Amino acid sequence: MEFEHLVEVNNLDDPAIPNLTREEVWFGLLCRAEDPRPFLPGLDSCEVLTRSETALTRCLSFGKVQIHDAVRWQAMDWICFESAATAEHPGGRLTITVEQPEPAGPALFLRFAYRTTLSETVGDDAKYVEYVRSAYHQSDVDTVRVVRMIAESTRTE
Repeated sequence: MEFEHLVEVNNLDDPAIPNLTREEVWFGLLCRAEDPRPFLPGLDSCEVLTRSETALTRCLSFGKVQIHDAVRWQAMDWICFESAATAEHPGGRLTITVEQPEPAGPALFLRFAYRTTLSETVGDDAKYVEYVRSAYHQSDVDTVRVVRMIAESTRTE
């Protein structure tokens, strides 16, 4: 299954909601890599196994289910989460790209692009595709909400 969509970060029509900068959004995405618990309901723990300047490997524990994944990024541009399929987890890849139509402009978007092992047309998986897409979309809206909370909590007035 492949699924892609945009989520608006800054609501330019509502001046009561403070705009986030690209740097604040990027910091929030790195927080998701380091400690995804606020972003993933049901996640009990995350252990970072290896680390470099542009990548991590992690072990995510959801109760008895453990998922190993790799996180790679290009600073300020994109971050990619990738896990292999196991008996308990279908595996897949999520790439989040920061999009800013005008350099230094206030409009900011996150593009979420999913690629999973779920089939869109064959077998039992096909029955769940729309549900999975809806769940991904809601999770991505929640990601922006958590990024906003992190940014607002780290701002100095």
